Amino acid sequence: MAGAAGRGEWARHWQYEELPELDLLRARYVRHTFPRHSHEGYVLGAVSQGIEDVALPGGTVHAGPGSVVMINPEVPHTARAGVPEGWVYATLYPSAQVISDIAADTTSLRGTVGFAETRVSDPQAARLIRAVHRAAEEGNALAADSVLRVLVTHLLTEHGSALPTFEPRAAGARDAERARAVLESRMAGPPTLEALATELGTSPFALLRAFKKQYGMPPHTWLTDARVRRARRMLDAGTPPAVAAAEVGFTDQPHLNRHFTRIVGVPPGAYQRERARTYKTDPEPPR
Repeated sequence: MAGAAGRGEWARHWQYEELPELDLLRARYVRHTFPRHSHEGYVLGAVSQGIEDVALPGGTVHAGPGSVVMINPEVPHTARAGVPEGWVYATLYPSAQVISDIAADTTSLRGTVGFAETRVSDPQAARLIRAVHRAAEEGNALAADSVLRVLVTHLLTEHGSALPTFEPRAAGARDAERARAVLESRMAGPPTLEALATELGTSPFALLRAFKKQYGMPPHTWLTDARVRRARRMLDAGTPPAVAAAEVGFTDQPHLNRHFTRIVGVPPGAYQRERARTYKTDPEPPR
């Protein structure tokens, strides 16, 4: 398994080639802290040992053994150990399309679906999450796909709902969206906050406040997260980490390594080596 920073920590973040719209992470973290970030798809995690503290806009939840953590797309959050011994968990990252397709096929939910609660005590779902991992690690595509669908259907039936439709956005929200588009288009050479605000016809403070309200984090934090996302896509395509670092605007590969490891949970080199590897692995971490 790919080593994570900190003694006694281990992690494997990978993708099973038979389920291309699903990422998998199995890890033990002790000192590692995930900074504020968000995901394009969903997060479904099952804690088996210790406690994970997940901080969201509505507060912090404490997830222990038997707990399942469910985070909707684009919801900013952080994660860290809630006890000195850290936490062990198995996490699935299904794309929004995967969840939408399963919801349409097996539930009465329509529109954009999601989860109202972030942490639930659901041992059955926790077992199913671990079963998806086990099937993928054994190269059993039929079981992995089948159990994933049973899991998502169960979670949506027990804890899911259609997410509310938002009303037309205020001027501040529109400025935030325009600012995001600028940062995405100039990721390697972003403007200062003052220059960005001037370009958009607003003030730096107003833009900062609007952006944080819209995306749950200030522009510079969002940009780091966005750079890591784009670097992940480049690594998936086989781009060397040093080239990806330069393309997305990090100063060098160590700069990418530091932020990538903090947000994704494994270094970029280990992440790239694990992509689409299909072999049976020992389910226990290295001793």
